[in-house]
Formats: sequence, C-alpha cells, structure tokens
Amino acid sequence: MKDSQPIQLAFHWEAEVKPRGLGARVDSLPARPPIERPMFGENLMEEMCERGNMRAALQQVRANQGSPGIDDMRVDELPAFLKTHWLTMKEQLLQGRYHPQAIKRVEIPKPGSQEKRKLGIPCVIDRLIQQAMLQVLQWRWDPTFSAFSYGFRPGRSAHQAVAQAQAYLEQGYSYVVDIDLEKFFDRVCHDRLMSRLAQRITEKRVLKLIRAFLRAGILENGLMTIPTEGTPQGSPLSPFLSNVVLDELDKELEGRGHRFCRYADDSNLYVRSARAGARVLASISCFITQRLKLKVNWSKSTVDRPWKRSFLGFSFTGGKRPKRRKIAPKALARFKARVKALTRRNQGRSLGHVITTLSAYLRGWIGYFEFCQTPAVLRDLDSWIRHRLRCLQWKHWKVYRRRKAELLKRGIPQALAHTTAWSAKGPWKISHTPGVRMALNNHFFDQMGLIRLSAHHNM
Repeated sequence: MKDSQPIQLAFHWEAEVKPRGLGARVDSLPARPPIERPMFGENLMEEMCERGNMRAALQQVRANQGSPGIDDMRVDELPAFLKTHWLTMKEQLLQGRYHPQAIKRVEIPKPGSQEKRKLGIPCVIDRLIQQAMLQVLQWRWDPTFSAFSYGFRPGRSAHQAVAQAQAYLEQGYSYVVDIDLEKFFDRVCHDRLMSRLAQRITEKRVLKLIRAFLRAGILENGLMTIPTEGTPQGSPLSPFLSNVVLDELDKELEGRGHRFCRYADDSNLYVRSARAGARVLASISCFITQRLKLKVNWSKSTVDRPWKRSFLGFSFTGGKRPKRRKIAPKALARFKARVKALTRRNQGRSLGHVITTLSAYLRGWIGYFEFCQTPAVLRDLDSWIRHRLRCLQWKHWKVYRRRKAELLKRGIPQALAHTTAWSAKGPWKISHTPGVRMALNNHFFDQMGLIRLSAHHNM
C-alpha cells in the first residue's frame, strides 16, 4: 500500500469524532495556548482509540518505517493485522488489560565516539499504540512546557535552539555552562516520572498503560530483563516522556532567572563570567542529582566560551565581531569521514554511481547545516569534494593511452594532454594540475548531478 493512497481499514469504528489537530503529523501540530487547569479528564483512552486518532497514528508509524520488533512484524504488515485484530486490541485497551510485548535491544555507534548507544525497538503494534497516546497527550501538555525547550516539540527545531543561543551571546552572555546528563534515557526514574504524570492525568488506564510500556521486558542477546529505570530510545512516546521529566529542570532554571536552551537532554546555560558559570554548574548539578535523581557527566560538563564548545552540531565564531553560527569541528570531521568513505578509489564503482550516492548524502546534510553563517567553509568543502572525485576518475582511467584520449575528448590541447597523462604524480597531486581541472571542471560535475553545498546556503 502506497503512502500516497488513503488507508482503508475494515475496522468497526464508532461514529467518527476527529480529535483536534490529529489530521496532520504530530510534529507539525500548532502550539495551543496554555490552559488554566491542566488536569486531563477520564476519557483519554476512548479518545486515544477513536477512529481519526488511530488513522493518524497509523499514517505516522508507516511514514517513520523502522525495524521490526521481537515479533518480526514489518510496518507494511500492520494494516492487514489491524483488520483482523483491532477490535480485540481496542477492547483490551478500554478495559485496561493491554500488555505490551518485550522490546528488542540493539546498539548503534555514537557519532565521534567509540561508545555504543542502546536503542529499544518496540514491535510495530506497540509503536502504533504509543503514537496514538502521544497524539492525545502532546497537544494538551506541550503549551505548559518552557519556551526555551526545543526538542521533540511541535513547531520547534534544533535551529531555533541554536538561534536562541546566538541571541544570548549578542546580549553579552559570553560564557556557556554546558551540562551533559550521563545516559539520561537509561536513568530516568520511573516513580518520579509516573508521579509527574499523575499530577496531570486522572485517567488510571492511561497511567497503567504508560507504566506497562516503561516496564516492558528488554530482550538482549537472548536474555530478558525487566527495567526498573529508563525510557527506551526508539519508542514514539520516549521523547515526550523525556520532556516531562526535564520540564522540572526547565521550571527551576526559569525560576532562578537563568538564560538557557534545552534540546532533549542537551542543556546550555549562558552567563556573563566564568565565576558565575562555576556557581551555576555546581548549583544546578546538585538539583539534577538530588531532585531529579539523574547523573551529571562531569567529563563532558564544563564552563567555557561558546566558540570552544558545540551545540547541536553548531558552534560560533570568536572575537569581538558579532558572533556567527558555524559548523562545529566534530560535525565537519564526521562529514569528511563519511565523504571519504563514499568516494574511496578502490570500490570499483563508476563515477556516476558514486556521485548519485554522494549527492543523496550531501542533500540531507546541507538540509540541516545550511543554517550556518560561514559560506566560505561550504565553498571549501565543495572544492575538496570535487578534488576527491577527480582523483577517483583519474584512477579509473588507469593507463596513459586512456588518460590522454579522455583529456583530448574533453578539449584539452594535445601537448597538455600528453604531459598530464604521462605524469608520474599520484592521483591526489595530478588532480590539482590544469589538465585534469580543465577536463573535469565544475560544469562537468554539475552536469553529472553533484550537489553544490554552497549553492544551497542562505545567509
């Protein structure tokens, strides 16, 4: 079934009452004004199981794709499964008898680190139910979150968080208190989280279901364990629950009058001096450990100049001039490592195939990092990428006769083609010479479909 086609499920739905805002994707829902009494009623489970809400949840789960859970059911098998089993599932949910399946634990490498990030992959049925619950809770709870919290919220983005940090620098807050939480998603205290939820949710069935998701078994290397803390990264509900936990930190920072930005578990506070930063770091760390029962990673938490730190892949220029956004050094290093892997000269792939694969990566990368304000860096990256591709093509031509013929075919004069093809220089050095640069010029790569990073940049 294609995503562009309407989803037709043979469910025996009740009369449809479409929930507000649920016809669109959750992360595009508009923020609603704060409500005076943020107490949720007793019919949340019925609203969660309502036809329009479940359709929106199914569309979102299918759009997200994702790997199968422990039952090996794929996302594209979900609609057919629901046609047969939805009524039973709905009855279990409404009666408070639904039990989630165990979560499959997988590990993926952390960018720029040798550590592994542990992901929990629920089965697609549980992802659907969590998504439906998220849609019911999100629009109610989100208006009460801090204005300086930007992660996993409708209408908010990492770019907005970086722009807010830049605004603090322009106001003279030239020191950053960078607080890193150690294994945050693995250390969330279940009892504290459920207590926070119970302050706003009176629906016992919803609270019981959330607790069941938190306590779902984790299957790793053939062994099943029952977690006593943490929220599994990889589940639709986990980002929302993390914001519920850290909203207490946000409110504390606001109450103290601090300037801060938070994106998920990345928190940056901005102060005017190193001494003030040291005081704030010590004080807030005590709050985090004693009140929130979380752990501060002291190897990564510090007080420093913002242009010596990175925030969401960005940093800032130093000096007395107005601070500009730039791509963080670690982000640039990861980018270059990826490009090198895609343009290795021993892969045996044609230049056209390499450019197609590379351009797909470049398009996604620049979609995020075009927010930088240092276009010269992007122009240098464009030049470096073309340099690597010239090396690749030169190696593919292999021998003198082929190289000379290819240069002549591209309009290089006879004498220059001869000296270039006969050169003993290696691919990297020869790609700097006029003969190769003229033959494989910028227009050539444009015609091949290579993405130019600098062309997508908007100051």
